[in-house]
Amino acid sequence: MNEHKPIVGGGPKKVLYTLATVSRIGIGKAAKALTARNTCKACAYGMGGQMGGMTNELGEFPSVCNKSVQAQSTDIQPAIPYQIFEHHPISDLMELSGREMEHLGRLGNPIYKSRNSQRFHEVTWDFALDLAATRLRATDPRRSFFYSSGRSSNEAGFIFQLLARAYGTNNVNNCSYYCHQATSEGLATTIGKGTATVELADLKGADLIFVIGANPSSNHPRFIHMLKNCRDRGGEVIVINPAREPGLVKFAVPKSPGSMLAGGTEIASLFVQPRIGSDIALLKGIAKAVVEMAAEDAVFLSAHTNGFDDFSADVASLEWDDIEAACGVPRQEIEEIARRYAASRNAVFAWGMGMTHHLHGTANVEAIANLALLRGMIGRPFAGLLPLRGHSNVQGIGTIGVKPVLARDVLTRMERAFGVTFPAERGLDTMGCIQAAHDGAIDAAVIMGGNLYGATPDTAFAEAALARIGFKLFLTTTLNQGHVHGLGEGEALILPVTARDEEWEPTTQESMFNFVRLSDGGIRRLGNVRPESTILCDLATMMLPASPVPFAAFKHHAKIREAIASIVPGMEQLADIDVAKREFHIANRLLHEPHFGMPDGKARFVVTPLPAQPTAPLQLATVRSEGQFNTIIYEERDSYRYGAGRDSLFLNREDMAAFGVSEDQRVWVKSETGRMEARVVPFDLPRGSALAYYPEANVLVGTAIDERSRTPAFKSVGITIEPIAH
Repeated sequence: MNEHKPIVGGGPKKVLYTLATVSRIGIGKAAKALTARNTCKACAYGMGGQMGGMTNELGEFPSVCNKSVQAQSTDIQPAIPYQIFEHHPISDLMELSGREMEHLGRLGNPIYKSRNSQRFHEVTWDFALDLAATRLRATDPRRSFFYSSGRSSNEAGFIFQLLARAYGTNNVNNCSYYCHQATSEGLATTIGKGTATVELADLKGADLIFVIGANPSSNHPRFIHMLKNCRDRGGEVIVINPAREPGLVKFAVPKSPGSMLAGGTEIASLFVQPRIGSDIALLKGIAKAVVEMAAEDAVFLSAHTNGFDDFSADVASLEWDDIEAACGVPRQEIEEIARRYAASRNAVFAWGMGMTHHLHGTANVEAIANLALLRGMIGRPFAGLLPLRGHSNVQGIGTIGVKPVLARDVLTRMERAFGVTFPAERGLDTMGCIQAAHDGAIDAAVIMGGNLYGATPDTAFAEAALARIGFKLFLTTTLNQGHVHGLGEGEALILPVTARDEEWEPTTQESMFNFVRLSDGGIRRLGNVRPESTILCDLATMMLPASPVPFAAFKHHAKIREAIASIVPGMEQLADIDVAKREFHIANRLLHEPHFGMPDGKARFVVTPLPAQPTAPLQLATVRSEGQFNTIIYEERDSYRYGAGRDSLFLNREDMAAFGVSEDQRVWVKSETGRMEARVVPFDLPRGSALAYYPEANVLVGTAIDERSRTPAFKSVGITIEPIAH
């Protein structure tokens, strides 16, 4: 393995890989799936919908990436043969890797594991729904939780949370508590809103884009198009990331013949590598330099913000030596970032989970917002804040109420609309529910999509917690490790659901740009799968026959959308989207005017203290590979990190020498939580920083959380390493 061999993101290899994937699933099937008017199933950057598949909201075609094709490839599979369950106990399935689980095929029929059984058996829908309703009716709702991934539609998500609350629990949560909840919290305290302030079109007018703690070359490939567009127009792309990811240095954009012929386009005009977890020091250093060169927007600050004097005094009191010591970036480099920022007219700040997966994740986001406010880069076109969210509808799931605490006005409207009173107690977040299960306080769980086992830190803790839940109901398209690990002695029922483009009626999804798309559905692949909305409505009518909520009517999605439009502020246009075919931005989300979501309409600076310096010799961040989406593993080798395998530990060469280890050597990686065996791979990282793949490295991640967002610290884990004796 050669660390110095240049790797270019994208390029012919990605084109050939995509073509091979299309060929494997069938050109006709792939073309039908990719061109139908359905929203992309991959990241929340968004494409598809009523403008046609592979088209974004600006009408640009083709807007497609290998993530889109990979997502389709798992849906366009035949059903898992029943012999798999007849001939193999669950212990055999537990031996499979994440990739092997994904490639078993689609779940085509309901399967059930009875109490103390070691096998799944296929069952009928009547049996499955009757069993689920019976078990949930027999459970105290306060001893249950409902969890959703970001894959489901707005329609299914609304029914999901409505069923939970009508049942009697506010333990309703989603995967954002493991990813971008710190963004929602950090933006609420600074600008009074929790989502992106820009639309896709704004990126075309930006002359500076910051990419902070994110690797879009692997996770949001179509964002690379916008970064290239900025560079083509003479703009700057400043990447702030401990790891010098090759795809952010140079990327051969398949959509651009010039980029392909040239062997790639430079993406980052400046690549800055702070130590893992030291972003606040770096961001405050940039702010300090901006103020020292008198480049702040004094007019904007006076008219549209509060708290600047305290913020200014705080950054002024910081010594440059302390900033450099904390983040490892020289003062001259920090001042160069500030100069480029000061010269920009329109700056967009984009960030990923490298900012939110820390015990101070909320403060990280506040520090970004502070820096944007400093020069008036929020509240006008072509500038603002862009959290790079993961799953295709994770933002929509939160918008329509799949969360433990609803806004008071939304809760009141919902209760009035249905003539019910929902539980008053505060619901548990995702980690809170898992902790309650570990403590023996949860008897039943309803899990819609995702891989809660694989997404939860401290794998041993996660498995033990889930195993203590007596009845688990899963809704899914394919099996993953979360369906076979952590089952314990209890019952597990897994129901097969339609993919987005197979829905029986149109559904809607929301992108990270607050843009709501309409998906037609309608493709038929498997004969015995059902929409989540249909399953949930049937389950609700059996569980709650006397409920005034019209669950039976909600099997028709138009009725759900009418309810959402009347209850959720900003979603009024949803009511007739299936008739008008008019996709829309949610009202009052985009900030093209400097009016913020605070009582006085002004944004607020928040002083963010420097976190304590880590005491462990290395800080580890868990990361995703190029051939991966969330916990789904499509490829075992990472083509953007020198073909590294899933058991890799990436280290700075000087750290390798200090620990006395060499390339390809097997080592034990140890944290306060656990240990894993890994193979050493040299990588361009700052001293004291390390990377390993998620979810495999979750065995090292503790259950401590950012108390404000309730998000675990997947990207700041203290570790040490030792060679494995031969």
